[in-house]
Amino acid sequence: MNPPVRFNVLGTGVSALSLEQARDLVLSARGGKQLGYVCHATAYGVNAACTDPAFREALNRSWLTHPDGMPLVWLGRWHGHRQITRVYGPDLLLAVCDAGRAGGLRHFLYGGGTGVAELLKAKLIERFPGLTIVGTDAPPFRELTPDEFAKLQAAIAAAQPDIVWVGLSSPKQERFMAEHWKSLDAGVLIGVGAAFDFHSGRVGQAPLWMQRRGLEWFFRLCTEPRRLWPRYLVHNPLFVLRTLAQSTGLKKYPLDWPQKITGASGE
Repeated sequence: MNPPVRFNVLGTGVSALSLEQARDLVLSARGGKQLGYVCHATAYGVNAACTDPAFREALNRSWLTHPDGMPLVWLGRWHGHRQITRVYGPDLLLAVCDAGRAGGLRHFLYGGGTGVAELLKAKLIERFPGLTIVGTDAPPFRELTPDEFAKLQAAIAAAQPDIVWVGLSSPKQERFMAEHWKSLDAGVLIGVGAAFDFHSGRVGQAPLWMQRRGLEWFFRLCTEPRRLWPRYLVHNPLFVLRTLAQSTGLKKYPLDWPQKITGASGE
């Protein structure tokens, strides 16, 4: 369960690993309790974390913070981590569901709009016969009340999942996991964002060739321009400028929580 080394991108420690390594680490959570939580870092998220200390802290205190976007993969290779690949949340969900069947891995789906988690459950079980999904919950689009959180605690305690897949928007899901992982009777929490919508069939994914070339943002911008234009037309250029400043030494972005980051390097 030892996490891999991390490299510093704008003050966020990104785990240097491949999709296969991430899958195997998650599979090792079988039978564990309160092991931590897993984030998926994108260029947008890392850039937003520059000015959001609570979000940055959540990313840095995780068990793993995967390189979800190709820009982070390219930066990881620039840092010398040749084995790194994109660990895309929707891909990790499928890989773990597939490989975890042999060991009886138990899954709980938390997130999505009304009915999305149940639809996702049906789609995943159809795709992976023998998959064990022990519960679902679709939270309201606001903070949970104490009573609502108590009900979630009870549902997870009764279901005894190894993994709770969290499909909320970012940074809401990272803050949720950072705040509550010690209070939930599960192995590990994994934030996968839009994976619930993608794999339930509610939202289409970018073609594979666009994903591999770092163009998924353009596909999503074209499909949801009103909601996503600030993310991609404001944050992406800022991310490029900030990473150039960091890589040339013009500006330093120290890691705020180095005691939690094994082998972290770079400023």
